[in-house]
Amino acid sequence: MGSGALAWIDKMIAMKTLYLLVPFAPLAGSIVAGLFGRAIGRAGAHTVTILSVLVSFLASCVIFADVLNGNTWNGSVYTWLTSGATRIEIGFQIDRLSALMMVVVSFVSLMVHVYTIGYMAEDPGYQRFFSYISLFTFSMLMLVMANNFLQLFFGWEGVGLMSYLLIGFWFKRPSAIFASLKAFLVNRVGDFGFVLGIALIFAHFGSLDYAAVFAQAPAAAGKTIEVFHGAPWLLLSVICICLFVGAMGKSAQFPLHVWLPDSMEGPTPISALIHAATMVTAGIFMVARMSPLFEQSQTALSVVLVIGAITALFMALIALTQYDIKRVVAYSTLSQLGYMSVALGASAYSAAIFHLMTHAFFKALLFLAAGSVIIALHHEQDMRRMGGLKKYMPWTYWTLLIGAISSAGIPPFAGFFSKDAIIEAVKLSQTPGATFAWLAVASTVFVTAAYTFRLVFMAFHGEPKFDPAHPPHESPRVVTVPLVLLAIPSIGSGWWIGSVVFGDYFGSSIAVSAAHGNVAKMAEEYQGLWNYMAHGVTALPFWLAIAGIATAYYLYRVRTDLPKQIAMRLGPLYALVERKYGFDELYQWLFAGGARLIGNGFWKGGDERTIDGVFVNGSARLVGWFSGVVRLFQTGFIYQYAFVMIFGVLLVMTWFLFLAPKG
Repeated sequence: MGSGALAWIDKMIAMKTLYLLVPFAPLAGSIVAGLFGRAIGRAGAHTVTILSVLVSFLASCVIFADVLNGNTWNGSVYTWLTSGATRIEIGFQIDRLSALMMVVVSFVSLMVHVYTIGYMAEDPGYQRFFSYISLFTFSMLMLVMANNFLQLFFGWEGVGLMSYLLIGFWFKRPSAIFASLKAFLVNRVGDFGFVLGIALIFAHFGSLDYAAVFAQAPAAAGKTIEVFHGAPWLLLSVICICLFVGAMGKSAQFPLHVWLPDSMEGPTPISALIHAATMVTAGIFMVARMSPLFEQSQTALSVVLVIGAITALFMALIALTQYDIKRVVAYSTLSQLGYMSVALGASAYSAAIFHLMTHAFFKALLFLAAGSVIIALHHEQDMRRMGGLKKYMPWTYWTLLIGAISSAGIPPFAGFFSKDAIIEAVKLSQTPGATFAWLAVASTVFVTAAYTFRLVFMAFHGEPKFDPAHPPHESPRVVTVPLVLLAIPSIGSGWWIGSVVFGDYFGSSIAVSAAHGNVAKMAEEYQGLWNYMAHGVTALPFWLAIAGIATAYYLYRVRTDLPKQIAMRLGPLYALVERKYGFDELYQWLFAGGARLIGNGFWKGGDERTIDGVFVNGSARLVGWFSGVVRLFQTGFIYQYAFVMIFGVLLVMTWFLFLAPKG
């Protein structure tokens, strides 16, 4: 064996070690902080977890650079079990899609870990929180690196479990307990569809390995199954819709969106981690990874497109009515996830992942900046009690402003490029529902700019409304440094649009059929970054964003009396949006109330009347009655026994003389 071959083998061993380091370093940090937190103390807990996530981030960067040089890998780490010809394995698929996600997840998680030192400084569950967020990072990394559906499901359920623990982290608050249960139960609904999709894949393709399933997908395009008797459905349509139901739960798409705003009951660092780079992006990543399957089903793509459009517009409208600073950003997340789903439905997978990346940076920035405000105002979250914070918190203000401009889609900030690419791709799409989707996402541009700058003007401008006896102050460096580091990609990450969206960055990791070549058409017209921005400032979305900012300025800086008047004039319509269209009440009445009704039925009818009334108490009453009857004949009087014997003899004689068969 030559020296070149040996060098290649050594390099592969080194790279596989890095592949293992990416997810398992945060796992090791989580175990140390969780099991030995009391022994190592607060400083030890945050040190070991931050170092472990830093190792994961640095390894992800090395892997990303290696993948850019054309070195991808898809293989098994170890075999978990073998059943007949079926091998259940734990393995990694390292390509350009997973490498990009690894860098984004580990970087945002690292910033959140550092920020947590300042935000959770006085919390008694300090070590436990660091253990949880590291374990959350491990689960998400296992999900994005998976090369098979079993490992995907493991990571999928892992982030769901950790979200339950982190949303309910302050478990002495009834609202936190309710929110964590709500998130858990709503996600179980989505996960039921997800499991069905995976089961159908295994039943019809005979494998859980991505590569094996994707290779068989074109041949299965015309295959049908009967979901209902006499009504054949395309197999891949059923599979993809079931998988997307799982994505609707994890990525909080209408109508399974209700858990995400309530996740604000958790500490702000986990709100940023859930909303920016981990749990809610899992569904978007999964659909992009499953593009070879979704491209075979026009029906599934149409479902994704329409659901995303509804989520984008209607969740953005709710953000206009909220006063809790974290809930405004939370509904912004819902709306932006709708954008990503719309892009997936239009087969613009590269644009969806690109927006996932830019959104991760500016949304984490917005959440952490909001948390900085909350710290400064002694955990006040109502924007009506803020105002004038700009001069007290300059670092927080300017970094949040960068996130707001990026979210609104103003060039040259990152959000402009990814959002504009999605809107243009939907405009070119021929997928059924594309016209409605384009109208929805274009309208959402105006609403997004309006609610984002409404937050800026209410919290940081105008007259101070906080308690003057306790003026706010800028947050410590462990809070502001992550804000600055997140502000940098919130500005510049969109500049990669030429290679990521319009180039061949994703290569074979994403499949797009010739009939859905919307992004390819856009790439033909792409003439560089500056021309793209020049074209953008003449297009409708840019001016809608400017109009949204101007509207927010007029309503919340010039005519501050108008918002209340508008709300009163809109009356029931405003109340409907403010109440989140009544979905919380509907689900509480229909599902929670229905479950209680069924439970009461089983309790009263099943337990009390049937089990206790018939089997337990009924058997006791039967025995008592029978005993009472028998007691009538067991009196202890000889004459009564003699009478019974004579009567018995008469019965036997009557039988033999008159009733017995003659033979």
